[in-house]
Amino acid sequence: MAAKPHRIDVHHHMVPVEYTAALARVGVAEAARVPFPKWDVESSLAFMNRKSIAAAIVSISSPGIYFGDNVFAQKMARRCNKLSARIVSEHPLRFGAFAVLPVPDMEASVLELEYALDTLKLDGVGLLSNYNGQYLGDPAFTDLYSELNRRKTVVFVHPNTLPDDMLPKTKVTPAIMEFVFDTTRCVANLIYSRTLRRYPDIRFIFPHAGGAVPFLTWRISMGERGIIKQLKRLYYDIALSATPYALRSLQELADPSHILFGSDYPFLPEPLITTMAEGVETYDGFDAQTRMAIERDNALDLFPRFKSS
Repeated sequence: MAAKPHRIDVHHHMVPVEYTAALARVGVAEAARVPFPKWDVESSLAFMNRKSIAAAIVSISSPGIYFGDNVFAQKMARRCNKLSARIVSEHPLRFGAFAVLPVPDMEASVLELEYALDTLKLDGVGLLSNYNGQYLGDPAFTDLYSELNRRKTVVFVHPNTLPDDMLPKTKVTPAIMEFVFDTTRCVANLIYSRTLRRYPDIRFIFPHAGGAVPFLTWRISMGERGIIKQLKRLYYDIALSATPYALRSLQELADPSHILFGSDYPFLPEPLITTMAEGVETYDGFDAQTRMAIERDNALDLFPRFKSS
């Protein structure tokens, strides 16, 4: 008899046709120069069953919903959040959801946050690392962070590319390198703006093992005392990072209780996700208890409603 699925996937994207069709109407057909993958709930469930994933927290990935039009972003946030709530209601033990907010309109974002968490009962909030070059440590986020902090919200931060005129002129696909570096810029910005100090109850998750943050921990910490402690407070998923190269550096920074399983489905090809899952299982720095914590138990600390999943 097959083993019961056990993993909790905190980095699992929804790419509904309602979303891609709306973006196509404003001229957006790809994410970080990669065409949007086809997706539906049934394909997610089938993938989860193949990969021993008991539950997944879905989110909208880069490029998000803001393309210079606040009204469009507000409408898309509401549509996506309602769709997320419907998916969760139909599969309550298999799916959770991070709400998408109409940033950079902060007043509308606070209102959508209240609706998403209080009315729709979503599990947390998804933000992008930057919005047209505006990073998350910007003072404009003050009211939003005050509310997120009051609620002790889990906030999943996905990397975003910078506008084309701000990107380095290389032939490397942004998702390969720029995503990791933009996560790093975002974390450093949150540190040096003192955002993490002011809002200690927001529970941030950063994907891809925190980008280059583990490797650069000492350099980042040179700014002032206490920075390493702040970095250790963050959570890190291991999507596209379950290799000895990344995991050894991450282990030096993060307590095992702050490392989470993430697949990055459906943007990553399934064979690569399989390689990442195997990387966790075979990595010699994890014992069986640590592996189970990373794949399941740590996420249950953040999302306890999935204990029966």
